[in-house]
Amino acid sequence: MQRRQFSLAAATAATSMAFGANTAWAQAAAPKEGKEYLRLSTPAPTEAAAGQIEVVEFFWYSCPHCNAFEPTFAAWKQKAPANVSVRRVPVAFNASFVPQQKLYFALQAMDNFDAMHVKVFHAIHVERNKLAKDEDIFNWVAKQGVDVNKFKEIYNSFNVASQVRKATQVQQAYDVEGVPSMGVAGRYYTDGPRAGSMPNVLRVVEYLVEQSRKA
Repeated sequence: MQRRQFSLAAATAATSMAFGANTAWAQAAAPKEGKEYLRLSTPAPTEAAAGQIEVVEFFWYSCPHCNAFEPTFAAWKQKAPANVSVRRVPVAFNASFVPQQKLYFALQAMDNFDAMHVKVFHAIHVERNKLAKDEDIFNWVAKQGVDVNKFKEIYNSFNVASQVRKATQVQQAYDVEGVPSMGVAGRYYTDGPRAGSMPNVLRVVEYLVEQSRKA
């Protein structure tokens, strides 16, 4: 969410997708540049190794659409081919988003990240714990059986601060309009309103991955 309200109609239908862009688009017109996706005028930075195609999901923990999309995206991510590098980038449309950016990167540096990532969404959207401020985050983390002193050290570290800056730079380079949204190969951007739904976003992403592979 943020800037625009994103549609997530029929998101669960996407869980069966397994990078079948060629099959999907053989049955319908290929997505059009300027409609279903945008081509960046200036390439965005990527972290993919040589020979890999990077796919980025832009998200915000407090976004209800990101929460609904997370299981679908996680299942889709697991099916990514070896030459497709998939990562999440937490966004910040203003300074109030930064604590959750730091939360994401701090958890990423600790054990059991996948389970904790899901727990954050559950805490915010089911337990109604906003996790919007440092102390709220520390108090919640302490209840999860995590070494809170170690977490605080990582949370306030130079490394996490650097990751937050890089995340914001990538967000700006893709000119992210809202979340959840996706970037491909540092060259393409798409989102729910453009594609019509988040399942269609994933289909567009698969198409763009294939086009990037050919290029």
